[in-house]
Amino acid sequence: MAKINIKGPIVSSQQQWIYDYFGIEATSPSKVNKIIDSIMTNEDLEVEINSNGGDISAASEIYTAIRGYSKGNKKTYIVGSAYSAGSVIAMASESYMSPTAMMMVHKVSSGAEGNSNDMDKMSKVLQVADQTVANAYIAKSGMSMKEALKMMADETWLTAQQAKDKGLIDGIMFENTQTTQLNNSFSNMIPDEIINKMQIKRLNDLSKDKLQNKLKYLKLKGGM
Repeated sequence: MAKINIKGPIVSSQQQWIYDYFGIEATSPSKVNKIIDSIMTNEDLEVEINSNGGDISAASEIYTAIRGYSKGNKKTYIVGSAYSAGSVIAMASESYMSPTAMMMVHKVSSGAEGNSNDMDKMSKVLQVADQTVANAYIAKSGMSMKEALKMMADETWLTAQQAKDKGLIDGIMFENTQTTQLNNSFSNMIPDEIINKMQIKRLNDLSKDKLQNKLKYLKLKGGM
């Protein structure tokens, strides 16, 4: 199984080397595509996310690469944060979220400067960007564009259960672990009575073996 870690800020491929130079964990499209290109046919893909987000264009490229993966099955696990652009990548496949993880979705932002015309133009650009991001949530959950945009406008923070309720993830990690353990213990464990009998038998057998070995030793030594 191949694994892709979406950890740290999501950055452009051109900026990846800077983060690498300073030893800061970051994820770029080139980093993800390099792993995907090296995967053999029929190999499954596991994606692990713990990211506060970053460059939405880079996130879109990563989302597209993971969603388009067809060499094998793919699953995503949100183990910490899936904020902003990180949550977009989480929409690319069947996904599961740790009960201690969080997801956050919000509107796209940008640092802009210039005159009023520039600001009006940037506002229109951001509105289009919001709709493209919303498409990821819509494709995953089936919610409407209106619902997705409102969720983003409200800067919505989600627990694993809330994300599941909205259809943004497919399940919560470990949610069936306890039930499975209980079922196994009732159906598969050997009763204490039998275990005790087997332990006593083993001790008796060991005692007999020890005695027989001692007798053999004495015979060899001429003590009998």
